[in-house]
Amino acid sequence: MDNATGLQYLEAMGIDVWVTRHQPVAIGQATDHPENTFESGGWAEHPEAYQEQHSMQTAANAMETVSADFPRHSAASQFAHANDPIWKDLQHEVSLCRACSLCETRTQTVFGVGNKQASWMLIGEAPGQNEDLQGEPFVGKAGQLLTEMLRAINLKREDVYIANMLKCRPPNNRDPQAEEIAACNHFLQQQIDLIQPKIILAVGRIAAQNLLNTQRPLAQLRGVEHQLGNVPLIVIHHPAYLLRSLLEKAKAWSDLQFALRVYQKLKT
Repeated sequence: MDNATGLQYLEAMGIDVWVTRHQPVAIGQATDHPENTFESGGWAEHPEAYQEQHSMQTAANAMETVSADFPRHSAASQFAHANDPIWKDLQHEVSLCRACSLCETRTQTVFGVGNKQASWMLIGEAPGQNEDLQGEPFVGKAGQLLTEMLRAINLKREDVYIANMLKCRPPNNRDPQAEEIAACNHFLQQQIDLIQPKIILAVGRIAAQNLLNTQRPLAQLRGVEHQLGNVPLIVIHHPAYLLRSLLEKAKAWSDLQFALRVYQKLKT
Protein backbone atom coordinates (compact mmCIF):
# COMPACT_ATOMS: atom_id res chain seq x y z
CA MET A 1 0.00 0.00 0.00
CA ASP A 2 1.42 3.42 -0.89
CA ASN A 3 1.40 6.30 1.57
CA ALA A 4 -1.38 8.19 -0.24
CA THR A 5 -3.76 5.23 -0.04
CA GLY A 6 -2.90 4.66 3.60
CA LEU A 7 -3.61 8.29 4.36
CA GLN A 8 -6.99 8.05 2.66
CA TYR A 9 -7.96 5.10 4.85
CA LEU A 10 -6.83 6.88 8.01
CA GLU A 11 -8.76 10.00 7.05
CA ALA A 12 -11.87 7.90 6.36
CA MET A 13 -11.43 6.38 9.79
CA GLY A 14 -11.36 9.89 11.22
CA ILE A 15 -7.66 10.10 12.14
CA ASP A 16 -6.14 13.41 11.10
CA VAL A 17 -2.57 13.43 9.86
CA TRP A 18 -0.27 16.38 9.54
CA VAL A 19 3.02 17.30 7.88
CA THR A 20 5.85 19.20 9.58
CA ARG A 21 8.46 21.17 7.63
CA HIS A 22 11.25 18.64 8.03
CA GLN A 23 9.45 15.47 9.11
CA PRO A 24 7.50 12.80 7.21
CA VAL A 25 3.76 12.51 7.70
CA ALA A 26 3.02 11.23 11.21
CA ILE A 27 0.01 9.65 12.82
CA GLY A 28 -0.97 10.20 16.43
CA GLN A 29 -1.01 7.46 18.99
CA ALA A 30 -2.79 6.94 22.25
CA THR A 31 -4.06 9.88 24.31
CA ASP A 32 -6.16 10.29 27.39
CA HIS A 33 -7.91 13.36 26.01
CA PRO A 34 -11.52 13.27 24.77
CA GLU A 35 -12.33 12.96 21.06
CA ASN A 36 -14.54 14.31 18.31
CA THR A 37 -17.46 12.25 17.10
CA PHE A 38 -17.30 10.10 13.98
CA GLU A 39 -19.73 12.40 12.21
CA SER A 40 -17.43 15.40 12.67
CA GLY A 41 -14.69 13.56 10.80
CA GLY A 42 -11.97 13.97 13.43
CA TRP A 43 -10.28 11.21 15.45
CA ALA A 44 -7.72 13.61 16.82
CA GLU A 45 -7.81 17.21 15.74
CA HIS A 46 -5.01 18.38 18.06
CA PRO A 47 -1.52 16.94 17.43
CA GLU A 48 -0.35 18.17 20.84
CA ALA A 49 -2.62 15.58 22.47
CA TYR A 50 -0.53 12.70 21.16
CA GLN A 51 2.03 10.90 23.27
CA GLU A 52 4.04 9.49 20.34
CA GLN A 53 4.26 9.68 16.53
CA HIS A 54 4.79 6.89 13.99
CA SER A 55 5.67 7.30 10.34
CA MET A 56 3.18 6.44 7.62
CA GLN A 57 5.68 4.04 6.09
CA THR A 58 5.83 1.92 9.28
CA ALA A 59 2.07 1.52 9.24
CA ALA A 60 2.06 0.85 5.50
CA ASN A 61 4.64 -1.93 5.87
CA ALA A 62 2.49 -3.59 8.52
CA MET A 63 -0.57 -3.29 6.29
CA GLU A 64 1.26 -5.02 3.45
CA THR A 65 2.05 -7.90 5.79
CA VAL A 66 -1.64 -8.37 6.52
CA SER A 67 -2.77 -8.12 2.90
CA ALA A 68 -0.24 -10.77 1.85
CA ASP A 69 -2.30 -13.41 3.65
CA PHE A 70 -5.26 -13.17 1.26
CA PRO A 71 -6.36 -15.35 -0.35
CA ARG A 72 -5.37 -18.38 1.72
CA HIS A 73 -3.64 -21.40 0.16
CA SER A 74 -5.73 -23.90 -1.79
CA ALA A 75 -5.29 -26.57 0.90
CA ALA A 76 -6.96 -24.27 3.42
CA SER A 77 -9.74 -23.56 0.92
CA GLN A 78 -10.36 -27.27 0.48
CA PHE A 79 -10.45 -27.70 4.26
CA ALA A 80 -12.99 -24.89 4.59
CA HIS A 81 -15.15 -26.38 1.84
CA ALA A 82 -15.16 -29.71 3.66
CA ASN A 83 -16.50 -27.90 6.74
CA ASP A 84 -19.43 -26.28 4.92
CA PRO A 85 -21.98 -28.83 6.20
CA ILE A 86 -20.73 -28.30 9.76
CA TRP A 87 -21.14 -24.54 9.39
CA LYS A 88 -24.66 -24.95 8.02
CA ASP A 89 -25.65 -27.28 10.83
CA LEU A 90 -24.21 -24.93 13.44
CA GLN A 91 -25.98 -21.90 12.01
CA HIS A 92 -29.24 -23.85 11.90
CA GLU A 93 -28.77 -24.92 15.52
CA VAL A 94 -28.21 -21.30 16.54
CA SER A 95 -31.35 -20.17 14.69
CA LEU A 96 -33.46 -22.64 16.67
CA CYS A 97 -31.81 -22.04 20.05
CA ARG A 98 -34.10 -21.45 23.02
CA ALA A 99 -31.55 -22.01 25.77
CA CYS A 100 -32.21 -18.63 27.42
CA SER A 101 -35.00 -16.06 27.59
CA LEU A 102 -33.53 -13.91 24.81
CA CYS A 103 -35.25 -16.19 22.30
CA GLU A 104 -38.54 -14.60 23.37
CA THR A 105 -37.57 -11.06 22.39
CA ARG A 106 -35.25 -11.48 19.39
CA THR A 107 -36.27 -10.75 15.81
CA GLN A 108 -33.71 -13.27 14.60
CA THR A 109 -30.41 -14.75 15.67
CA VAL A 110 -27.15 -13.10 14.59
CA PHE A 111 -24.75 -15.91 13.78
CA GLY A 112 -21.62 -14.26 12.38
CA VAL A 113 -20.24 -13.11 9.06
CA GLY A 114 -17.04 -13.13 7.07
CA ASN A 115 -14.23 -15.34 5.86
CA LYS A 116 -14.40 -18.82 7.37
CA GLN A 117 -10.66 -19.19 6.65
CA ALA A 118 -9.81 -15.86 8.29
CA SER A 119 -6.54 -15.22 10.08
CA TRP A 120 -8.27 -12.43 12.03
CA MET A 121 -11.40 -12.98 14.13
CA LEU A 122 -13.30 -10.17 15.87
CA ILE A 123 -15.59 -10.95 18.81
CA GLY A 124 -18.04 -8.42 20.25
CA GLU A 125 -20.50 -8.71 23.10
CA ALA A 126 -24.01 -8.97 21.61
CA PRO A 127 -26.20 -7.81 18.74
CA GLY A 128 -27.88 -4.42 18.95
CA GLN A 129 -31.10 -3.25 17.34
CA ASN A 130 -29.70 -2.94 13.83
CA GLU A 131 -28.03 -6.33 14.09
CA ASP A 132 -31.24 -7.92 15.35
CA LEU A 133 -33.12 -6.54 12.36
CA GLN A 134 -30.51 -7.36 9.71
CA GLY A 135 -29.13 -10.61 11.11
CA GLU A 136 -25.49 -9.50 10.78
CA PRO A 137 -23.05 -8.33 13.48
CA PHE A 138 -21.70 -4.78 13.57
CA VAL A 139 -23.95 -2.90 11.18
CA GLY A 140 -25.26 0.68 11.44
CA LYS A 141 -22.90 3.52 12.41
CA ALA A 142 -20.82 1.36 14.73
CA GLY A 143 -20.43 -1.20 11.97
CA GLN A 144 -19.42 1.49 9.48
CA LEU A 145 -16.74 2.70 11.86
CA LEU A 146 -15.49 -0.85 12.43
CA THR A 147 -15.24 -1.28 8.65
CA GLU A 148 -13.09 1.87 8.43
CA MET A 149 -10.93 0.65 11.30
CA LEU A 150 -10.31 -2.57 9.39
CA ARG A 151 -9.59 -0.68 6.18
CA ALA A 152 -6.97 1.36 8.04
CA ILE A 153 -4.94 -1.83 8.48
CA ASN A 154 -5.70 -2.98 4.93
CA LEU A 155 -8.40 -5.48 5.83
CA LYS A 156 -11.89 -5.73 4.37
CA ARG A 157 -14.87 -7.06 6.27
CA GLU A 158 -14.84 -10.09 3.99
CA ASP A 159 -11.22 -10.78 4.96
CA VAL A 160 -12.02 -11.32 8.65
CA TYR A 161 -14.65 -13.21 10.60
CA ILE A 162 -16.91 -11.20 12.91
CA ALA A 163 -19.06 -12.72 15.65
CA ASN A 164 -20.54 -11.89 19.05
CA MET A 165 -20.56 -13.78 22.32
CA LEU A 166 -24.36 -13.67 22.25
CA LYS A 167 -26.33 -14.60 19.16
CA CYS A 168 -29.50 -12.78 20.30
CA ARG A 169 -30.06 -9.14 21.20
CA PRO A 170 -30.59 -8.34 24.90
CA PRO A 171 -33.68 -6.13 25.34
CA ASN A 172 -32.90 -2.41 25.12
CA ASN A 173 -29.28 -3.30 24.38
CA ARG A 174 -28.60 -4.00 28.05
CA ASP A 175 -25.40 -5.77 29.07
CA PRO A 176 -25.41 -9.56 28.60
CA GLN A 177 -26.14 -11.60 31.71
CA ALA A 178 -23.89 -14.41 32.90
CA GLU A 179 -26.41 -17.15 32.16
CA GLU A 180 -26.94 -15.82 28.63
CA ILE A 181 -23.22 -15.83 27.93
CA ALA A 182 -22.95 -19.36 29.30
CA ALA A 183 -25.85 -20.54 27.11
CA CYS A 184 -24.15 -19.18 23.96
CA ASN A 185 -20.56 -20.02 24.79
CA HIS A 186 -20.46 -23.40 23.03
CA PHE A 187 -21.63 -21.77 19.77
CA LEU A 188 -18.80 -19.24 19.87
CA GLN A 189 -16.27 -21.90 20.80
CA GLN A 190 -17.30 -23.99 17.81
CA GLN A 191 -16.86 -20.97 15.53
CA ILE A 192 -13.36 -20.40 16.89
CA ASP A 193 -12.49 -24.09 16.50
CA LEU A 194 -13.70 -24.14 12.90
CA ILE A 195 -11.97 -20.92 11.85
CA GLN A 196 -8.71 -21.52 13.74
CA PRO A 197 -7.79 -17.82 13.62
CA LYS A 198 -4.22 -16.66 14.06
CA ILE A 199 -5.29 -13.64 16.10
CA ILE A 200 -8.48 -12.59 17.90
CA LEU A 201 -9.64 -9.03 18.61
CA ALA A 202 -11.94 -8.68 21.61
CA VAL A 203 -14.12 -5.69 20.72
CA GLY A 204 -15.06 -3.73 23.82
CA ARG A 205 -14.88 -4.14 27.59
CA ILE A 206 -17.63 -6.69 28.07
CA ALA A 207 -16.35 -9.04 25.39
CA ALA A 208 -12.79 -8.70 26.71
CA GLN A 209 -13.70 -9.33 30.34
CA ASN A 210 -15.81 -12.38 29.55
CA LEU A 211 -13.40 -13.92 27.05
CA LEU A 212 -10.50 -13.45 29.47
CA ASN A 213 -12.55 -14.27 32.59
CA THR A 214 -11.47 -11.10 34.39
CA GLN A 215 -12.97 -7.98 35.94
CA ARG A 216 -9.97 -5.82 35.15
CA PRO A 217 -10.90 -2.50 33.49
CA LEU A 218 -10.41 -1.97 29.80
CA ALA A 219 -7.51 0.41 30.36
CA GLN A 220 -5.54 -2.45 31.94
CA LEU A 221 -6.47 -4.95 29.21
CA ARG A 222 -5.52 -2.82 26.21
CA GLY A 223 -1.99 -2.91 24.86
CA VAL A 224 -1.33 -6.39 26.26
CA GLU A 225 -0.98 -9.65 24.34
CA HIS A 226 -3.43 -12.05 25.98
CA GLN A 227 -4.11 -15.67 25.05
CA LEU A 228 -7.43 -17.37 24.37
CA GLY A 229 -6.45 -21.00 24.34
CA ASN A 230 -3.34 -20.86 22.16
CA VAL A 231 -4.48 -17.86 20.11
CA PRO A 232 -3.19 -14.32 20.77
CA LEU A 233 -6.02 -12.01 21.85
CA ILE A 234 -5.85 -8.22 21.63
CA VAL A 235 -8.41 -5.93 23.28
CA ILE A 236 -9.71 -2.91 21.37
CA HIS A 237 -12.35 -0.26 22.03
CA HIS A 238 -15.89 -0.96 20.85
CA PRO A 239 -16.80 1.30 17.88
CA ALA A 240 -20.08 2.27 19.57
CA TYR A 241 -18.03 3.66 22.46
CA LEU A 242 -15.79 5.53 20.02
CA LEU A 243 -18.85 7.21 18.53
CA ARG A 244 -19.75 8.57 21.97
CA SER A 245 -16.35 9.41 23.44
CA LEU A 246 -14.04 12.29 22.58
CA LEU A 247 -10.60 11.62 21.06
CA GLU A 248 -10.62 7.95 22.07
CA LYS A 249 -10.29 7.03 18.40
CA ALA A 250 -6.59 7.88 18.68
CA LYS A 251 -6.34 5.06 21.23
CA ALA A 252 -8.16 2.78 18.82
CA TRP A 253 -5.51 3.44 16.17
CA SER A 254 -2.84 2.64 18.75
CA ASP A 255 -4.63 -0.65 19.50
CA LEU A 256 -4.74 -1.57 15.81
CA GLN A 257 -1.04 -0.86 15.42
CA PHE A 258 -0.31 -3.06 18.43
CA ALA A 259 -2.44 -5.88 16.97
CA LEU A 260 -0.47 -5.60 13.71
CA ARG A 261 2.82 -5.91 15.60
CA VAL A 262 1.58 -9.01 17.40
CA TYR A 263 0.41 -10.51 14.12
CA GLN A 264 3.71 -9.73 12.39
CA LYS A 265 5.55 -11.45 15.24
CA LEU A 266 3.56 -14.63 14.56
CA LYS A 267 4.94 -14.71 11.02
CA THR A 268 8.62 -14.48 12.00
